[in-house]
Amino acid sequence: MGSITTQESATPLINYLNVAPGAFKAMVGLESYLRGCGLGPSLIEMVKLRVSQINRCACCIDMHTKKLVAEGESNDRVHRLQAWREGDYYSAREQTALAWAEAVTRIVERHIDDSLYQKALETFTEKELVDLTLAVVAINGWNRLNISFRIPPGYQF
Repeated sequence: MGSITTQESATPLINYLNVAPGAFKAMVGLESYLRGCGLGPSLIEMVKLRVSQINRCACCIDMHTKKLVAEGESNDRVHRLQAWREGDYYSAREQTALAWAEAVTRIVERHIDDSLYQKALETFTEKELVDLTLAVVAINGWNRLNISFRIPPGYQF
């Protein structure tokens, strides 16, 4: 009794905002930078949603799906994101960003191959590629916090 046996719970195990406000502020600072970096909100949100799908972070999947729809993204593109390689719903730039995001997220399984790196540099400037990588780093961090402390979808800090 009393132990948590499901991935989600009504209340997080730890509210990391309250426990480590300085760290939370630093993470929000990175998010603020990313909003103004020039990659565009739709591309960043697509990347965040795809990474959250890979990591199976229900909280972030919920949040980024809702953000994309609220920003005018079509339901078709949002719902087909898990199979982005199938069909022609995404631009070449988006496809490269998604491939890069997946490779960075799964870097422990396999290092990023040279052909993807070259394609990314043909598609993005060096600064854009660093910014894209920082977006992947940020969402992987949020995913790990939310999964570890069982933050449920829609939870309001």
